[in-house]
Amino acid sequence: MGNLILGQYCPGTSVVHRTDPRIKLFLVIFYLALVFVAPGFSGLAVVTAFTCLIIFFAKIPFRTILNSIKPLLFIVIITALINLFFVHSGEAVVDWMFFTITTGSIYMAIFLSWRLALLLFGMSLLTLTTSPIDLTDGAEHLMRPFERIGFPAHEFAMMMGIALRFLPVFMDEAAKIKKAQEARGADFESGNFITRGKSIIPILVPLFVSAFRHADELAMAMESRCYHGGVGRTRMHVLAIKNHDYAAIAVFAVALACLIVMRVVGL
Repeated sequence: MGNLILGQYCPGTSVVHRTDPRIKLFLVIFYLALVFVAPGFSGLAVVTAFTCLIIFFAKIPFRTILNSIKPLLFIVIITALINLFFVHSGEAVVDWMFFTITTGSIYMAIFLSWRLALLLFGMSLLTLTTSPIDLTDGAEHLMRPFERIGFPAHEFAMMMGIALRFLPVFMDEAAKIKKAQEARGADFESGNFITRGKSIIPILVPLFVSAFRHADELAMAMESRCYHGGVGRTRMHVLAIKNHDYAAIAVFAVALACLIVMRVVGL
């Protein structure tokens, strides 16, 4: 857990860092469309190359991005195993007892795992290149039209920003609690699945207590600063869309159009 950077922000001056947070959130939707529109392995290869291009312009080490999604890789593994053993299409490759692996199941396992990994990389790039404050401001601006129907855009964006801010803090505290419990003789590695699950309780209890303490301190700090929501509040930094933001939208639109053409043509 020492290398865990899920939800953290890596400061930088790259063109990806300087992109307007509203545009980034909008481009995330574009990116999701790219991943789901991609036809087969050829389409995913194009999206992968496009993702690597974004990583290059973001100037973030690949190891950093990989560490950021490492806690979620088990979802990719579970997805691959489910499709590998429960999808039955094509010719049988392995037929042993209750397990049957076919060419179709291998295809679906690789395809869906690849697609899910790309989604994780895209979301990780968003948090790594956008500070929690900018991300909160961008989300609030995009949700502001819904305030006309009573949706609390400012409060929702504030909760999202607080969650992103405290996620790495709680992960760091969990690592410290784990080391402290191991120093007292706790064993988190041996035993079966149930025993190892029960051994996590000495970590979860202090972590929940710490979370409630942080929440209480944050509430007192916000109340002492006379925080009463977004009514009448002004902003220190006003968001402004620039030329490179429009260029980013154009690049994503071209990529999406290319994938749509590939799907129509059947590549």
